[in-house]
Amino acid sequence: MKKTTGMDRATTRSWRPATRALRGGTWRSEHGETSEALFLTSGYTYDDAGTVAARFAGSADGMTYSRLQNPTVAMLEERIALLEGAEACRAQASGMAAMTAALLCQLSAGDHMVAGRAAFGSCRWLVDSLLPRFGIETTTIDGTDDAAWEAAVRPNTRVFFFETPANPTLDVIDIAHVCAVARAHGIVTVVDNAFAGPTLQRPMELGADVVAYSATKLMDGQGRVLAGAVCGSRPFIEEQLLPFQRNTGPVLSPFNAWVVLKGLETLDLRARRQSEHALALGRLVEPRVPRLLHPGLESHPRHALAMRQMDACGAIFAFDVGTRSAAFALLDALGLIDISNNIGDARTLMCHPASTTHAGLDPAERAEMGVTEGLLRINVGLEDIADLSEDLDHALTAAGF
Repeated sequence: MKKTTGMDRATTRSWRPATRALRGGTWRSEHGETSEALFLTSGYTYDDAGTVAARFAGSADGMTYSRLQNPTVAMLEERIALLEGAEACRAQASGMAAMTAALLCQLSAGDHMVAGRAAFGSCRWLVDSLLPRFGIETTTIDGTDDAAWEAAVRPNTRVFFFETPANPTLDVIDIAHVCAVARAHGIVTVVDNAFAGPTLQRPMELGADVVAYSATKLMDGQGRVLAGAVCGSRPFIEEQLLPFQRNTGPVLSPFNAWVVLKGLETLDLRARRQSEHALALGRLVEPRVPRLLHPGLESHPRHALAMRQMDACGAIFAFDVGTRSAAFALLDALGLIDISNNIGDARTLMCHPASTTHAGLDPAERAEMGVTEGLLRINVGLEDIADLSEDLDHALTAAGF
């Protein structure tokens, strides 16, 4: 296989985001296919014993095993790295595989990590349960409290980990500030950027060291496959992440990589249109409920910060209707909008985090994070905004709002 004409590093880096999402990292075989080829193979053959020995020794380029390299997966990795502005990227089997690998590849017993307390339920499980099991100390803080990051630093702090916007409370963390604190102490920042994606927010431009994704979400964008990605400097990816991934095996299948490649082609269009729809629905809902959490609206406590560090505020917002019974009544009254715990999909989906994505946390932990019994999270899709508005208006009315 060969890269397409003009695919040298300098040229691709000069492309703008929409072009990178469509053409970045494309390789073509001798057949000259327009769409990326799908390589469904676990292994490779070699012309001679010297070639395979050189590849395994790292002195010659080429594929050795699909747990390490696959042409379709490699194309996806190059494209995501270009979109993120990263030196390198490694694709993972899922978003949680990406978060786990990004942390465990660099943390050891005796190390300390500081994490934003508002996070996806499984990410909190990593912080609260898994890492301490291996002797890694963790501290959770209110990530929106800028002073709390500095205050939480210990001599053995190695990593800052946070989501922004956070799932499901839409907390917005000042990326540049947190990264500056980290750099001053020699700490690595790992940012979960799944709610925004690289077309709406690029943490590395604000100083982040590592950016992790659930590519299942906006990057695929149509609810088809599981995938994840970790972006960072080439030394971090090759010297810290790759040995962990190679020996533990959370690799992405070529088919799933190909599907995400197709999703990236329309990522910019989808992310911006879904952001517009979410803003419109947020304005519809806000006057009718006790509390609404949407970074794109002036009522959000960190609206100004969100406007500075994001190009648009994404497809997701949350609102609180007070009680679990009221939340369930609203969900049950939906007609067009689906009840589903996924996000990033082109379809509009809504869920009750306390009984789904964060059900594994005890009530005290949920309360600390702001995941109340009345909280609902909505992923706004690409349906006609008038149809979405009518359905949500009907459900609000039926639930007494």
